[in-house]
Amino acid sequence: MSKLDLSRHPCFNKKAKGGCGRIHLPVAPKCNIQCNFCNRKYDCVNESRPGVTSAVLTPVQAVEYLKEVQRLEGSLTVAGIAGPGDPMANAPQTLETIARVRSEFPDLLLCLSSNGLNLPDHVTELKKLGVTHATVTVNAIDPETGKDIYAWVRDSKVAYQGREAASLLWSRQKEAILKLRENGILVKMNSIVLPGINDHHIQDIAEKAGEMDVSLLNCIPVHPSPGARFENIDEPDKAFIDSLRKKASQHVPQMTHCRRCRADAVGLLDRDRSLELAPVMRDVAARPVIPDDSEKRPHVAVATREGMLVNQHLGHAEKFQIWTRSNGDYKLVESRQAPEAGGGLQRWHEMARVLQDCRAVIISAVGDTPRTVLEKSGMVVLEMEGLIEEGLDAAYKGTDVSGLRPVKTKSCSGGDSWRLRIRVGGDFFK
Repeated sequence: MSKLDLSRHPCFNKKAKGGCGRIHLPVAPKCNIQCNFCNRKYDCVNESRPGVTSAVLTPVQAVEYLKEVQRLEGSLTVAGIAGPGDPMANAPQTLETIARVRSEFPDLLLCLSSNGLNLPDHVTELKKLGVTHATVTVNAIDPETGKDIYAWVRDSKVAYQGREAASLLWSRQKEAILKLRENGILVKMNSIVLPGINDHHIQDIAEKAGEMDVSLLNCIPVHPSPGARFENIDEPDKAFIDSLRKKASQHVPQMTHCRRCRADAVGLLDRDRSLELAPVMRDVAARPVIPDDSEKRPHVAVATREGMLVNQHLGHAEKFQIWTRSNGDYKLVESRQAPEAGGGLQRWHEMARVLQDCRAVIISAVGDTPRTVLEKSGMVVLEMEGLIEEGLDAAYKGTDVSGLRPVKTKSCSGGDSWRLRIRVGGDFFK
C-alpha cells in the first residue's frame, strides 16, 4: 500500500471538499447512549443529518455496495462509518467492515465517527487496520451541563443517568482522544450547540480540544428532530454560530463547511448523492452476499421442522439440514445436530464451529447476539420464511428474499405474532 495522502479527507481539509468525496457505510445500527436531541430514523428521505440512512448493511454487503458506488462516483477518497448508531456499539461489524475495506481498497482513507464511550478499547486495533481519521462528538465536559443532554448512557449492561452518565461519557471520550492522538490518528471533535443548555459551555470544550491536540472543532447547530425530547428546541442562527466559532478559534481550528451528513452519505460534500444512490444500497441490502471464502464453505444450513419449509427460529433448532449444490442441483447432504440449548454466548460460538463448512444459515428468526457471532465467523445469516429451495437460491445465487421475510402482526392478546408467506408462481399465500 502506498503512503496515503491525509489531506484528501474533505471534512478535515476544506480545500479538498470540491474534488475529494466520501462514502459512509451504515453497518452500525445500535447506539449505547440516548441524546435528548436525537431520534434515529433508518430511512427518512426528507432529512439530511446523522442517524438517518436508507438501509443497514452487513460488512460483506458494505464492501459490495462500495464496489457498486465506485463505478458510479469517481471522487471517493474516504470510506467512513458513522452510524446510524455508534460504530463502537457495533464493534464486531465495524472492525470487520474496516478490515474488508482496507483489503479491497488500500488507497482509501478510513475514518469513523463515535460518541467515544466504547472507543478506548479499540484504538489499537483501529490503528492496525489503517484508520487515519476519527471524529468524537463531545457535547459537554462538565457533568452539570451534560446531565441535561443525555437521557442515559449504557456501559456494558449497566445504564447510567444524570451527572454519573455525563461524567462517565466524558471520561471515556477524553481517554479515546488521547489514545487516538498517541497512535497518530487525526481527531476532529464535534459539538452540538444546544441553546440554553450547552451554548455557554462551547468555549470550555474548545479550550480542552486545543489542549488535547485535536485538529478541528466542529460546532454544529442543533437541528430539531421530531420525536426527540428536545424536538421543540430552537435552532441557532448562522450569526450566533459564527460568533461561537470565532471565539473558539482562539483555542482550536474550526470546521466551517460541515453538511451534517447522513449515515449513508456519498459523494462530494456539496454534491451529496445518498438519495440518488439509495436504490443501489437497498438492492445490495436485500440480497445476501456470498462471503469471499465461499469455496471453503460449500454447504448451507437450514432450520426446518418438516423438511420442506424454512420455518424455525435459530434458538429453537435442535438440528439443521445441510445442503450443497452440485451441477446446478441442490442436494441434501445430512442432518446435523445443533448444540444443546442453554450455555448463553458459548452456544453460539459452538454453533459457528459446528457450521464452519457452511457459507450461510437459513432460519425464520434470529436474535442480535447469535447473528453477530455467526456473521463474525464468516457466515451469511438469512432470515426468511418459505420454501427451502428459495432460501438456497438466495444463499448460492444471491436472489432477493426480502419478500419472504416474516410479516409481523398483532395477535388477539395484543402481543406480536408472525404469519408465514409462501410464494408459489409469483403469488403469496398466507
